[in-house]
Amino acid sequence: MKNKLLSFCRTIRKHLFSIRFTAVIVVLAASVVPLLSVKSIAVKFFRNREIKQLESQLLNTGNLLAADIGKNGYFNKQYDEKINAQIEQISYMYSGRVVIVAANYIVVKDTYVDQENKTLVSYEVNQAFHGISTTNYDESYGIIELAQPVYAADSSTIIGVLMFAVPDTSVREDVQYLERFMTYAVDIVFTVMLLVALGYALAISRPLRRLAESIHGITSGYMDKRLDETKGLGEICLISTEVNKMLERLKTLDDSRQEFVSNVSHELKTPITSIKVLADSLNGQENVPIELYQEFMHDIVEEIDRESQIINDLLSLVRMDKTAAELNLAPQNMNELVERVLKRLKPIAEEKNIELVLESFRPVVAEIDEVKMTQVVTNLVENGIKYNVANGWVRVSVNADHKFFYLTVADSGIGIPDDSRDKIFERFYRVDKARSRQTGGTGLGLAITKTAILMHKGAIRVYSKEGEGSTFTVRIPLTQPKKS
Repeated sequence: MKNKLLSFCRTIRKHLFSIRFTAVIVVLAASVVPLLSVKSIAVKFFRNREIKQLESQLLNTGNLLAADIGKNGYFNKQYDEKINAQIEQISYMYSGRVVIVAANYIVVKDTYVDQENKTLVSYEVNQAFHGISTTNYDESYGIIELAQPVYAADSSTIIGVLMFAVPDTSVREDVQYLERFMTYAVDIVFTVMLLVALGYALAISRPLRRLAESIHGITSGYMDKRLDETKGLGEICLISTEVNKMLERLKTLDDSRQEFVSNVSHELKTPITSIKVLADSLNGQENVPIELYQEFMHDIVEEIDRESQIINDLLSLVRMDKTAAELNLAPQNMNELVERVLKRLKPIAEEKNIELVLESFRPVVAEIDEVKMTQVVTNLVENGIKYNVANGWVRVSVNADHKFFYLTVADSGIGIPDDSRDKIFERFYRVDKARSRQTGGTGLGLAITKTAILMHKGAIRVYSKEGEGSTFTVRIPLTQPKKS
């Protein structure tokens, strides 16, 4: 778990820059990109509006000029100074070109002079002679073109065509001014948002950096250190809370490991010490009577058996820890398995006058590892016998539903104190060390039992009251999930 924390710490440090960079990009993208889009839309809208306004102005101006040309008989007296001056003034005002075409398609007036006295036939001119005014904006050249009919004084006869070709210079200048203004605005907003983004990135990364530093301190050996769960963003607080929970588990596991090592050392050393004392006593005496010699050797054999039992139990735990996924699964009749275990343990129960009772509510066939499940049943029933009272009983029941089978082992024994109930599955834990030594227990039986049950994806619960006996309930799936 320490390695996981250290790896998590390295991951945070490794990605701090990318976190900051991403935060900056996200803030800028969320602020500047929409502003650039708004700028583009606003400029386009403004340009279109200005073009429409200029076209409308040209149409109004053209209507007035066309009315004056029609009323004054301009086509009859071509050199009307008043009309020509008006035309030149309009051309100057719009910095554009004014062309007047007579009914015979001859150009009678061109402020650029190029087309005067020449024939001009075009789509726009034809449309105007049919009473249709046309406007066209050539964006590539920046020219607004207008062609409209000129009516005689009676307003019923079309006697000519009036044409404008005006550059959009004023529109372009206004658009450029707007673009410059909005560019400055975008630059200002970009600068402000860049500072905001940098501040936001630091605000995000600072708690992560503190988190990484704290985790690094923890992995360096300061196990009592805890992360502050009140500072930083909600996600950071959540990470800190989860890391603190992990640290509590880590500390518990570390304390358990130290206690386990201490217990193993003590349990293995005790029989060896007894053997050494007995052997030294024999070696220190001459002409030891055969009866005393046999008694000492009997005690030595018992201590060797005890040492062997501890080692075997430790090996069982090690094998289960290393091969947690390795089960020799096969369909087994649980009723028969439990019956075989009780038959084997019956002589031990009879020595203490303990009654063994089996209740099979229905036939149960489950997919299990026979060896490990036999060990589970043996340990539970054997404990019920060992920690029982004289003339007591142990009742074993087997039941099942559509998904699980249930094994219950109840006894009339000494029970388990409230403060020990959550610890009995720990390795080498004993409720009563003196009694456990007398009964020959190693303190590993229930740890082995729980490990085997967990390997079968099951669960075990204990209900007990001191002086009134205990009930262990095991629940295990009838079929084990297949490996993918």
